[in-house]
Amino acid sequence: MFRIGLRGVQLSRKVTNAAAFAQTQRRYSTDVSEQDRSLFGLLFDIDGVLVRGRTPIPAAKQCFRNLVDGDGKYKVPVVFVTNAGNSLRQTKAEQLSHLLEVEVSPDQVVLSHSPLRVFTQFHDLCVLVSGQGPVVEVAHNVGFKNVVTIDMLREAYPLLDVVDHHRRPKDMIPPSKDLPPIDAVILFGEPIRWETNLQLIVDVLLTNGRPGNPVTSLHYPHIPVLACNMDLLWMAEAKNPRFGHGMFLVCLESIYKKITGCELKYEALIGKPSVVTYNYAELLIRQQAEKLGWTRPVERLYAIGDNPMADIYGANLYNRYLKAMHRSRAQVQAQGGLASQVTGDLACEASDDAKCSGQVMVGGSFEHRLPEGCSSILVCTGVYNRDQQDLPSDPEQTVTEQRIFHGHRDFRFDPSLTQPSFIVHDVRDGVELVFQLEGWPLQ
Repeated sequence: MFRIGLRGVQLSRKVTNAAAFAQTQRRYSTDVSEQDRSLFGLLFDIDGVLVRGRTPIPAAKQCFRNLVDGDGKYKVPVVFVTNAGNSLRQTKAEQLSHLLEVEVSPDQVVLSHSPLRVFTQFHDLCVLVSGQGPVVEVAHNVGFKNVVTIDMLREAYPLLDVVDHHRRPKDMIPPSKDLPPIDAVILFGEPIRWETNLQLIVDVLLTNGRPGNPVTSLHYPHIPVLACNMDLLWMAEAKNPRFGHGMFLVCLESIYKKITGCELKYEALIGKPSVVTYNYAELLIRQQAEKLGWTRPVERLYAIGDNPMADIYGANLYNRYLKAMHRSRAQVQAQGGLASQVTGDLACEASDDAKCSGQVMVGGSFEHRLPEGCSSILVCTGVYNRDQQDLPSDPEQTVTEQRIFHGHRDFRFDPSLTQPSFIVHDVRDGVELVFQLEGWPLQ
């Protein structure tokens, strides 16, 4: 791990690890032709890295001015990977374009729910969706055709939502409406009325998708549940982090187990730090590289984030997955097989990801070769604050508050995965470092 100081110090002096500095000096050369340069892509988190709430972080605008040429064309492939999920990709791209003052296309945006596009086995089922914002439009946009919302459910069965006395039926009880049986539950993000969403989701799980029926026996395993965004906390304008969708999932898991004695099971966990999200982001990086006219594969990825348990853990988990995939492919080829014969099961085993479903293995215009690795870069402008939290010298400890594991229940905790490759003050420092490490002039 390398630590990077504040911008006032020359970048070459920021890299305090001597071996890393020597490597940087060897690789940095403005004389290298464009054809001989190593090729890399950038993955940016948004909240805490580029913005705080609706306010841009000052370094972000300057950073992106340097990332595009005079025609507004990106110098390297750029993809924004966020655990936000309460909007469409088009809307998020427009927001980023306005805030960063550069053109951002929807094809450069990975929201927490974006990888649901590859879960085609669920697209024709009747699904209950939870979250906020245009959840029906979001669900249709990623492929779901038969969607029921929490509001539709409470209107169909008005006796189910009674915590708020003002929303209880008055006088005459309206009759229930028929809804089709619910086949799966899709959790897009934290809802507004937690008590309503928790109650009705549990009703659906206990009744095997028929919440108007009485619970006569335990249906277990329950119908499939797919959850996007496992962030326990996220950073907005407040001085301290706010509850994220991961906190809602903790509540749902605890309630379900308290009532049934059984663990809530997920068909898939999507969003950072899951490998499927980074696989999907890598697909978009490949597509961006093709649009830039690159004819060679991207060799390395750099993921810049502010949350050790989402951005750093996820990037490091994906790096481990990439290394294992390359080893597996090499072994298959040594035995006379093809690299394409490496299966999703091998990939899952390689990543140690608790929920590896939805592998994204899509070829581009050149033979698909996975990047060699993915380096993690931690900024100090969001959830992680170097003044309040320092990285522990003991690798068995974590970088999270009070050394407590803030990751999701179903992810096997490995403290080493919370350790970033680099720590920088802000996103501008991070991009400057990457360009020097890769031997590319930034300006």
